[in-house]
Amino acid sequence: MAAVEALVRVEGHPCVVVDRVEMRFKVPSTEALAADVQKRGLARRLKRRPHTVTVRALNELSLVVERGESVGIIGRNGSGKSTLMKLISGQLRATSGSVLASSTPVMLGVNAALVPDLSGDQNVVLGCLAMGLARPEIDSRFDKIVELSGLEKAIYLPMKSYSSGMSSRLRFAIAASLDPEILLVDEALNTGDAQFSDRSKQRMDELRAQAGCVLLVSHSLGTITDMCTRTLWLDKGDLIMDGDPEEAVKAYKDFTSHLSKGNNISAARIRSEARANLVATEIRERTSGRRKGAL
Repeated sequence: MAAVEALVRVEGHPCVVVDRVEMRFKVPSTEALAADVQKRGLARRLKRRPHTVTVRALNELSLVVERGESVGIIGRNGSGKSTLMKLISGQLRATSGSVLASSTPVMLGVNAALVPDLSGDQNVVLGCLAMGLARPEIDSRFDKIVELSGLEKAIYLPMKSYSSGMSSRLRFAIAASLDPEILLVDEALNTGDAQFSDRSKQRMDELRAQAGCVLLVSHSLGTITDMCTRTLWLDKGDLIMDGDPEEAVKAYKDFTSHLSKGNNISAARIRSEARANLVATEIRERTSGRRKGAL
């Protein structure tokens, strides 16, 4: 892999710095006990404790997200996309390395605070309170939240009556109402609603124009190319590409197309070539004496 210093990006106006981050999980596995079924019997096997194995969720990765960027993250299931988002949001602590941010990232995840039996408008209040807004602030932003969600009169119906797309639009509208400097969106914009896509793109453009940044995980490659200025392709915990959305999406589509046809050797070649051309970000101490990567 080509190793090229990207200090100019760190010295610019970063919102997020991911410095040599790795993520490992220890999980129980019964694989080692499977052979005991024939030798010792199932009942005896069930009494034994399963062994623990280490899962590599994210291999060493460094990147810098500048103010004004909208970064799309693509990859197959299990590639480390959501893990990276949780590390940036602070939901997970990295096994090694560090994640620094210029302000507290807002994860599009207020659904944990929302109640299906309550109406949409009540959930707007509940979700905004969970994000730390005061009631006067919520009242002043309510109309814009409803407008962005596109729910219109449905905002007064119980949320449990919403389709998954309607629920996703409401969650996005609530999270985006906070005017966050760093907004993280994980699989929430795949609603198939063209009008909402236009509104959400406009809202993300507004956030970036306010010297913020957006990180977006999506399996919708059209969403990535339409809404992002930069794309990361992750695969099996490795960063494969980091660059132009159209180029990254094309390479990823070629990769998955070969896999679906059983052309594993061709797919591996595409992956290997893309990773070999990756310009790695190296973060070093600043000459000013400030802490490494401090924003």
